Amino acid sequence: MHPSLLKFATLALTVGTLATPALAESVLNVYSARHYPTDEALYSDFTKATGIGINRIDSDDAGILTRLRAEGASSPADVILLVDAARLWRAEVDGLFKPITSTTLEAAIPAQLRAKPTDKGETAWFGLSTRARVVVYDKIKFAKADVDSYEKLADPKLKGMVCIRSGSHPYNLSLFGAMTEHLGPAATETWLKGMVDNMARSPKGGDTDQIKAVASGECGVAVTNSYYLARLMRSSKPEDRAVTEKIGVVFPNQNSWGTHVNVAGGAVARHAKNTNNAVRFLEYLASARAQNHFANGNNEWPAAVGVKFDNPALKAMTGGSFKSELIPISAVGMNQIKVQQMLDRVGFK
Repeated sequence: MHPSLLKFATLALTVGTLATPALAESVLNVYSARHYPTDEALYSDFTKATGIGINRIDSDDAGILTRLRAEGASSPADVILLVDAARLWRAEVDGLFKPITSTTLEAAIPAQLRAKPTDKGETAWFGLSTRARVVVYDKIKFAKADVDSYEKLADPKLKGMVCIRSGSHPYNLSLFGAMTEHLGPAATETWLKGMVDNMARSPKGGDTDQIKAVASGECGVAVTNSYYLARLMRSSKPEDRAVTEKIGVVFPNQNSWGTHVNVAGGAVARHAKNTNNAVRFLEYLASARAQNHFANGNNEWPAAVGVKFDNPALKAMTGGSFKSELIPISAVGMNQIKVQQMLDRVGFK
């Protein structure tokens, strides 16, 4: 059995038995890459409000897509939750989603944070929360102006100072796909080569490791998703707070196109048996109550327009708001193959 499928089989036993046809109207089967304990309240609140139960199967984005392809038309999935724009785009292209019409979702989620409409005016997926790709830096070695744009990560002044996780990780592929839209392929490849030249060490670890490497002095500058930093800022552990006291944070490109944001989003599964309730669940996730939970529970920015939140870490980072880029997330996904080829050519591991 494929490892991803084995993982799913195990989790299915621990999370819950998938709905049988007799229970189809009262239960939704959700395949989720959102593995955050704080999301439990989202599911229980929806069930309390609607009487619709949730059977959830957890894996990462790649594992979910592998399972959907293997299951085909026999898949019991109703709702798919993924945490990366490129994977949302890939699933859409592969026909794993059922495009829908929802005036509620269209009013709540900005056009750049959802799939392009089909010829029938339907939408394959909607972003539900966002994460900013920010730069953290050693406050002793650098000033904010030294790293206030993504382009400056390739400046020779940062020789031997940059830390970042694998270039092929979805978070970085999405950032690099966005840079391709902003700069064009040739300039983006030159920029990637400059970052390779500036690396303090070969890419390794996750985003939290990059932050801690700056605090320890191993690096001078690093790239991370904002919610990893927010977790450290809100931590009760003295060692985590000590890390945040040693670093500064920049939301890059505030004077140009804005900071890159990635999305976690949702879609109705291609072969969903409960389409109406699946749409109802996605609409709930775009509601002010659920959007506040994304912000306060998992340190993500709401995707829905006009939602106010009270997360002290997010507000401390930005003063409450920041300028984000407005390029369509779908365009970022389309650049993934091109970006991977660039990474291979410049030796970005």
